[in-house]
Amino acid sequence: MEKAAVQQDGLLIPLIDFSKFLNGSPSQKAETAKAVLAGFQTAGFIYLSNIPIPASTVTQAFDTSAKFFRLPDSVKESLSWTTPEANRGYSAPGREKVTQLKSAADVSALRTSIPDIKETFEIGRDDEPAYPNRWPPESDPESGSGPGHGEITGFRQIMTSFFDALSELHTSVMRAIALGMDLPETFFDRFVCDRDNTLRLLHYPAVRKELFQISPGQVRAGEHSDYGTLTFLFQDDRGGLQVQSPSGKFIDATPMEGTCVVNAGDLLARWSNDTIKSTVHRVVEPPRKEGEAQNGEVYPDRYSIGFFCNPNFKDYIEAIPGTYVTEADKKYEGITSGEYLVQRLKATY
Repeated sequence: MEKAAVQQDGLLIPLIDFSKFLNGSPSQKAETAKAVLAGFQTAGFIYLSNIPIPASTVTQAFDTSAKFFRLPDSVKESLSWTTPEANRGYSAPGREKVTQLKSAADVSALRTSIPDIKETFEIGRDDEPAYPNRWPPESDPESGSGPGHGEITGFRQIMTSFFDALSELHTSVMRAIALGMDLPETFFDRFVCDRDNTLRLLHYPAVRKELFQISPGQVRAGEHSDYGTLTFLFQDDRGGLQVQSPSGKFIDATPMEGTCVVNAGDLLARWSNDTIKSTVHRVVEPPRKEGEAQNGEVYPDRYSIGFFCNPNFKDYIEAIPGTYVTEADKKYEGITSGEYLVQRLKATY
C-alpha cells in the first residue's frame, strides 16, 4: 500500500518509492508500475522518493541556479528567450503568463492585469544546432582567478549533466507507465529517445506580503496544466505549490525532503485518450512557516527547478493502444509533438 503525500478534499497524491521499480523484485516492479499509473489516472500527480539522482546533485543544481539569477539584469537579458520553436533562454518577471487560456490576446490581457511574479531560464538538449542553448559567460577555472561580475563557473556542465540524468528518469517513469498499462515496458522508448525536453530554472523573487492583500488574484504562477508528457519538479522548502482537487479547491502540495513531485501533462493525457489526468496547479502566496514572525513584511525568495518532458518533436502522437475500442472512441486527432507544443507556447509568451 502506497503512502499518501497529499490527501485532502478527494485529492490523494501517492508517495512512491521508485527504487522498487528500478531495483526491486518482479512483483515489486509490477506493483510500483501500477501505483505510478494509478496516481496519474486519479490525481495526475505523484511524489517519487529514492530516484536515481543523488541529493547532492539536486543541491548543486539549486545553488548554481541561484547564482544565475543573482547575475546583473543586463547579463540575463542578453540571454533572453526568443521564440517558441527554440524555447531557450531567460524570461524576466512578467514576460510569461501561465494559464489555461488558449487565446494569445486573452493571455496578454491577463498578463497585464495580474503578471506572474517569477523569472525563468530555459535549457534544452545541447546537441540541437538549429536552436543552441543560451549559456551565461563562464570564467576560466585554469586561470586561477574566481568568476568575475556576470560569470558563473561550471554552469553549462552542471546543467547539461542534470538534464541528462532527468532525461533518463523520464524514460524510466514512462516505462513504469507502459508496464502499468500492460504494454511492453519499452513501448515509449522510441518516442522519447531524442530527449526533446526542457530544464527550467525558476526564481520567485522576494515579494511584499501586502501585494497579495492589495490584489487578491495575485499569484506567483497562475493556474495551469503543463503541456508535455511529464514534469519533474524539485521545490525548495518555502512551499506555495497547489494542486486542484476534484471539487475545484486548490490543495497545498507541501515540499517533502528527498522527493520529486511528478505530474502528467496535457500531451500525455491526450495520448492516453484522457485515461491519464493533466491536473491544474498553481504557485501562490506561501504558507507561513511554524514559528515565523507574524508581522514579517516580505516573503523571501523561492526557487524551484522543473524538467518538462516531451515526446520527440518529430513524432506523431495519437491514442495509445488499449485506451480505445473503436476509432470513434478516440477523443483527439493525431498531432506531432513539436507542432502541439509550439501552439501552446505561442499563447503563453
